[in-house]
Order: sequence, then structure tokens, then C-alpha cells
Amino acid sequence: MWNSVRHDALLPKASRVLTSLLGAGGDLEVLSDERTGPDLVINASGKTFFVLLRVSTGAGPIAAAARQLLSCKAQTKKQVVPLLAVPYMGKVGQDICRELGLGWFDLGGNAHIVAPNLRIIVEGRPNLFLAAGRPPNLFAPKSSRVARWLLIHPDEPVTQRELARAVEMGEGFVSRVVSRLIQEGHLFRENGKALRIKDPSLLLDAWSERYDFSRHTIQKGHIAARSGDALLERLRDMLRSKNIEYAVTGLAAAWVHIRFAGFRTVALYLSQAPSDELQKDLGFSNDPRGANTWLVVPNDRGVFHGASAKKGIRCVHPVQAYLDLKGQPERAAEAAEELRKEHMNWKRHG
Repeated sequence: MWNSVRHDALLPKASRVLTSLLGAGGDLEVLSDERTGPDLVINASGKTFFVLLRVSTGAGPIAAAARQLLSCKAQTKKQVVPLLAVPYMGKVGQDICRELGLGWFDLGGNAHIVAPNLRIIVEGRPNLFLAAGRPPNLFAPKSSRVARWLLIHPDEPVTQRELARAVEMGEGFVSRVVSRLIQEGHLFRENGKALRIKDPSLLLDAWSERYDFSRHTIQKGHIAARSGDALLERLRDMLRSKNIEYAVTGLAAAWVHIRFAGFRTVALYLSQAPSDELQKDLGFSNDPRGANTWLVVPNDRGVFHGASAKKGIRCVHPVQAYLDLKGQPERAAEAAEELRKEHMNWKRHG
């Protein structure tokens, strides 16, 4: 987390960026350390802008800041335009602001500011704060075991020791991840002890923004089959006969979980690299052109947490399938949306 010195040092930069976006000079008032109000009040273009600057670009801090900014607006009798400023605004942050009807800009000059007789939309400018503005990666392969367990059990308070045991990680490592999740506003301690997830949807969005399916080891090829269903059954039967742990993900998992549309491509995790013998027995042609089978060796076996058999097919948990659909072909985006509606309609705690 950036400290208050860093925060205060960026306030002049924020005011310069905003006045530049507005194309006019403005009267600038830098408020004191009263963190319950806006950091900047700028009068420009015939309007008063309340600006709240946050140096952390994590989804949790952005959501908390957005709520604080709307509260500031509600408490003043002035007609003001509330704006959230950050070093760099990612997609999740943009989505949060859009849902709350809140304007924003970042210190690279990207912006979405809409008010009466004012519309400023700037996109595509690079992140000028890659090192300093990037939040800790809570979703690295091993670290993400914590987020995955919490999202699989969104209504279940858990002690830190129980969590470490559940994700099969050392207590020290889990303690560091938990501390960062609390700092980012994703977790809180219920009654001072048990951990509880604050906003499951926000945590999933933050993870999805950082998730990259291609970081797993993916072998794409083709297996002759009359349909996606038949291909799925063939893979299941062969892997069962060889006692190889597997879990289907992506479009095929969405079909199993919610019967979402037909599919051509089957992606599945394997607990071990597919041997030449297995590929031969499957009739697997190792050629990505026209591939209908993705054999995936995960970068961490945490992807198997929460996996279960559905209709005779072992599938990853819907949370993992949702993440993996981000890197899938065909109707993956639609499948992800429907899967989330069906299985991830969570309530907020705290």
C-alpha cells in the first residue's frame, strides 16, 4: 500500500490532469487531512468537482472510495460532480464506477466524466505507474487458493488456521495473503477472529481482471468425434480407465453445470502431463489448427479444489470454470455470464 506521503505528493498531479482534461484553468483548494471528505475541490468550467484520490488500484479500495465519494456528495448542499482519481483505472474499477454512476480519471489521462453539458471520455492511454500502481498479486497460482476457497464458501466464516488447512498451505503464507486481502477490502474479521469475505462478486471481478488462462500449460489438438458430448464421454472413459485425475473446464463445464448450449471444444485439466501413450490411445492429433481438445496441466493444483462429478463428468467448481471461460473460444462470454447468474448470485457481508 502506498503511504500518505505518496498520496499527498500525487494530489498536484491529479489537479493538473483534471484541469487539462477540462481544457481550462481552475481554482484549486487542497483540503486538509480530513479523509472523510474529498481530497480536492476544483472549480472549473462552471462546475465544482469533488475529487477523491486513491493510490491503490485494487477493486476493494476503489469500491470503498466510490461509496465514500457518493456519501460526500449526499452530505453537501452544493451541486457537485464527484470524481474518483487513481494512478491507473483498470476494467474492474471502470465497471464499479459505471454501476454507481460515478465519474473518474487516472493520472495517465484516461477519463470518463459525464455531467450536464459536459462529456469527456478518453481511453487507451498507457499505465504510467506500472510498478507503483499495481496492487500486490493476490491471485498468483498458489496465492489464489485462498480466494478460490473463500468464493467456494462465501457464507462460511473461517479461522486463519482452518483456512490454511483447507487450502493445503503453510499458516505463514496464508497469513500474508489474508493480510493483503484485508488491506484491499475483500476480507474482514467477524467478532475480531473469524475471517469472512466482504463482497464475493467484487473479489471475483478483481481475480478475473488478473487471471490469464494461457499461463497454464495447454496442449491443443484434435480427436475425431461426432459431437462435443461424444468427445467429452470418450475423454472421461479413457482417463477413468487409466486412473488419471482430471476436471473439465470452460465451455464443456458450463454445459455440464447449467446445460448452456452445445460446444465443440473440450478443455480439461490433467493432474499430470499427457504421455505419448495417452495421446495415442485418445487418438489425439497434436495440432492446434482445428483443435477440439485442450489438454491442460495447471500451474497449481488448486484448480481442482471444489471439483465434483456432475452427470458422470468431473468438472471444476463453477468459480474456476467462470475464470477459465475468459480464455475460451465459441460462446464463452455468454456462457460465463449465464454461469455467474446461476451459481454466483452472492450477497455482500459486512
